[in-house]
Amino acid sequence: MEVNLEEAKIKLGKYGQEQVLKFYDELSDEGKDALLEQIDKTDMEVISAIDHRSELIKKGVITPLDAMELDDIEAGYDRYKNTGVKAIKEGKVGAILLAGGMGTRLGSDNPKGMYNVGVTRELFIFQCLINNLMDVVKETDTYIHLFVMTSEKNNDATVSFFKEKDYFGYKSEYVHFFKQEMAAATDYSGRIYLEEKGRMATSPNGNGGWYISLKRSGLFSVLENNGIEWLNVFSVDNVLQRIADPVFVGATIEKHCAVGSKVVRKCAPDEKVGVMCLEDNKPSIVEYYELTDEMMNAKNSKGEPAYNFGVILNYLFRVEDLEKIANKNLPLHIVEKKIPYIDENGNPVKPEQPNGYKFEGLVLDMIHELDNCLPFEVVREKEFAPIKNATGVDSVESARELLKKNGVAI
Repeated sequence: MEVNLEEAKIKLGKYGQEQVLKFYDELSDEGKDALLEQIDKTDMEVISAIDHRSELIKKGVITPLDAMELDDIEAGYDRYKNTGVKAIKEGKVGAILLAGGMGTRLGSDNPKGMYNVGVTRELFIFQCLINNLMDVVKETDTYIHLFVMTSEKNNDATVSFFKEKDYFGYKSEYVHFFKQEMAAATDYSGRIYLEEKGRMATSPNGNGGWYISLKRSGLFSVLENNGIEWLNVFSVDNVLQRIADPVFVGATIEKHCAVGSKVVRKCAPDEKVGVMCLEDNKPSIVEYYELTDEMMNAKNSKGEPAYNFGVILNYLFRVEDLEKIANKNLPLHIVEKKIPYIDENGNPVKPEQPNGYKFEGLVLDMIHELDNCLPFEVVREKEFAPIKNATGVDSVESARELLKKNGVAI
């Protein structure tokens, strides 16, 4: 779709962002078109949230939310599994891989999912995840539609990598790519930065932006045409993610919950993971830095820590409920960041200190809109091997050890 300069000026004028076109006349025709398209596609409504910043960070009353623990799962295992397998065979379950990030912290310039965790052979993060999903395909004799959310920065590399690797043996007609929507990055007064003369500074709209990004991508028809009722959302950086796990799917359905969340027992009261809870009697997640000493020391009826189950970013959402909340304005999280930009004269500036805001929606806000949630305990060593760093805690090294423990040749 062609976007013209007048339309761009009207949009920028509405949000007081005319400075974005400061260097427009210096751009090539291609550069002009790219900037106009970016202006058209960027969500600027979010910027108004700066005025309400203090209200956005207020939490309601936090109380514990009991998890379905391993012994409870074991007791209902066959029933949950049968229900989950039936839903998968009927084509009601799809999966969403959140893969918009780059492998920068791992010392790589590629998308994070392209990182090779193998030692004696090639074994890419994407490959680990597809292998895990293939376990369920084999078990149920049913292929599951997989939607891969990329970002502007890594989309082309991701798509070509999957093609080059022949989708790691997955049927390509069941793999769909879509780009995460971008939100503008601003200075403290809400003016959008330019990162180049023909490009606004933007960042992905947070892990809560996946559903709206999926809808706007035009892929929603795949859900409708295939009768997909549940979406299992998971992150790229956990190589042990069990995806479309029939027992998890079945338990969430059997318990009539709008969302299920895989959780692991915390290894220490102050472990840096978000914890499932209730906020004003609705499901929510309290971040580790929001846990007070009182909450860390609180006990449940069994005498165990009341806030004991950390989320691993593996959620099962009911599409019907996502549709209900899709049109609501979910809360925005305004995060202070170091944002590279160009100054008045077009010279690049790389700030040493935070110099503005990025705007993100988070999955926890989607969960908080729903009536109920099933925290579903999984065994940490079998399902949680996050890769956040090159070495040390939650690193490539620790993930390799856990892969080996789980019988994966690396």
